[in-house]
Amino acid sequence: MDSVQKMNSFLQQGEWRGLYEKAAAGERFSEKEALRLFESKDLNALGAMASLVCRRKNGARASFIVNCYINYSNYCILSCQFCAFARKKRDADGMQFTVEEIASKARAALAVGVTELHIVGGLHPSLPFSYYTEMLRALKAVDARLQLKCFTAIEILHLAWMARKSVADTLRELREAGLDSLTGGGAEIFRPEIRSRIARGKESAEEYLDVHRTWHKMGGRSTCTMLYGHVESLADRVDHLRQLRDLQDETRGFTGFVPLPYQPENNDIPVRVPPTGFDSLRTIAVSRIYLDNFDHITAYWVGLSLKLAQVALNYGADDLHGTILEEHIFHMAGATTPQLQTEAEMVKAIRETGRTPVQRDTFYQPVKIWNAPPGEDATAAGVSQVLESNLASA
Repeated sequence: MDSVQKMNSFLQQGEWRGLYEKAAAGERFSEKEALRLFESKDLNALGAMASLVCRRKNGARASFIVNCYINYSNYCILSCQFCAFARKKRDADGMQFTVEEIASKARAALAVGVTELHIVGGLHPSLPFSYYTEMLRALKAVDARLQLKCFTAIEILHLAWMARKSVADTLRELREAGLDSLTGGGAEIFRPEIRSRIARGKESAEEYLDVHRTWHKMGGRSTCTMLYGHVESLADRVDHLRQLRDLQDETRGFTGFVPLPYQPENNDIPVRVPPTGFDSLRTIAVSRIYLDNFDHITAYWVGLSLKLAQVALNYGADDLHGTILEEHIFHMAGATTPQLQTEAEMVKAIRETGRTPVQRDTFYQPVKIWNAPPGEDATAAGVSQVLESNLASA
C-alpha cells in the first residue's frame, strides 16, 4: 500500500472520517467545520484532504505567470499600521514615476517575456484621474497583448472620490483605457474590529467587496486575498473566507485566492513572530477545502519562500504566482526572498513536486505546458525527498 493509500485509509477512520467523506464527495463545508479544520494539529491529514480537492479541480498541473510588478508611487494619504511601503510627501524616500517612466519599465519587461504587468500604488494625494487613464493607454501602446492587472479596491474608491465619479463609471473608464483585471490586494481581514486595529481609515469589508462586485457585474475578473498571522483569530479567518465565498457564489468573478502571510518588520502592529510554516500550510489547505467555488489557490512564494511554496503544492495550492520583477511592498515589510524567480526556476520548482508546470496568463488560462520528457517523470520517492528537505529548511 503506497503512502497516499495509507493516508486515505487513515482519513476514513475516527474523527476525520466525516470530513474526509465530505471533501471526497465535493460537498460544501460549513464555517463550523472550517474552524474545526483550522484548529486541528494533524497537518498531514489536512494536507491530504486539500490535495484531494485540488487534484479534482486541477489535475496534476501547477501554474505560474511571467509578470512584472510596477509601483507607480508610494505616496499615500493613509497610515495603515501594517504597511511599510507608504510614504508622505515630506519623506525623503517617497517616489512617483511619470507615465513615460512606467512605459519604459514595461518595454524592458516585455523584452524578457513578461505577459502581465501588476500595478498598484499608494493613495496619492494629488495625481489627477487622467494620469491613470494615460498610464493604461501608454502601456497598451507598448504592446496591446500585455495584460494589465492594476489597482486594489481602495485605489478604485480613491480614484472615484478624487474624480467625483461613481465606482462603476470609474471602472468603466479605466477598462476603456486598457484595464484588464483588478488586483486582490487590500482585503486584509474583514472583521471590523480587526480591520480597525491594522488598517484604520481604510475601506470597509463591504466597500472592498462592492468594488469587486461592481467589476464582476461589468464582466471583469479579479483575484482576492487575506492577510493572516497578525492579531486576528482563526474564527476571523473563517469569517473572511465566508464573505469571499458568498460573493463568488453571487458573481463567479474571482479567478483565484491568494493568502498572504503577514510580514512583521518595519510596521506598527505588535507581532514579533511571523506566521510559521505550519500556519501557512494549514491556511492554504483550509482555504482550498472551504472555497469550493474557487478554481485556484496561490502559494505566494514572495511571502512564503519558494521552498515552502513548493510544499504548499501538496497542501491545496495549484499556483506559485509569478516571476515577479521588482517586488517592493513585501520586501519593505521585511521579506528576505529574492526579488524575482526566472521562468526556468519556476518550472524546476514545480517539476520537483511531481506536478506538470504550466505558464498561465492573468486569467489562469494556459500559455505553455511543460510535459515531462519520456523517462523523466518525478518518482514518488524523489518528490517526497524534496518536500521533506524543504520542510526542514524553509
